[in-house]
Amino acid sequence: MTARARRLVAAAVVAALAFAAAPTLGGDAASCPPGTEPFAEYKLFFGRSQGEVEVVSEADWGAFLAEEVTPRFPDGLTVLDSAGQWRDGSGTIVRERTKLLLVLAPPGADAMQRTDEIAEAYKRAFGQSSVLRVVTEACVSF
Repeated sequence: MTARARRLVAAAVVAALAFAAAPTLGGDAASCPPGTEPFAEYKLFFGRSQGEVEVVSEADWGAFLAEEVTPRFPDGLTVLDSAGQWRDGSGTIVRERTKLLLVLAPPGADAMQRTDEIAEAYKRAFGQSSVLRVVTEACVSF
């Protein structure tokens, strides 16, 4: 077996073990280490520009957070300032300031629906074509 083939087999084994060890979105408490519990983790990425123009100011974001996000997740959330980039339909790399919303919710909660509502409200309010959402499971303790 060549060195390249051995590396590929080793990478496949590591990936399989990582997949098997990863918690699933089913909320199985047995998959979390002692002292933690499974939560769904939602990350929403809100771009703040249209073309070259920033259309969502800090004041706009603050109002949106207070009116749309906080009422849906009053128990807690985190907002981070970030810099995003993506390739548009013409192949141009677009860079923009971004707000990253991080929410943890117990399994079975209607958080998926609430994050859908937040994304739709943002798109309507600021003329955005999309809001990226990433959903994973995390083992948490407070």
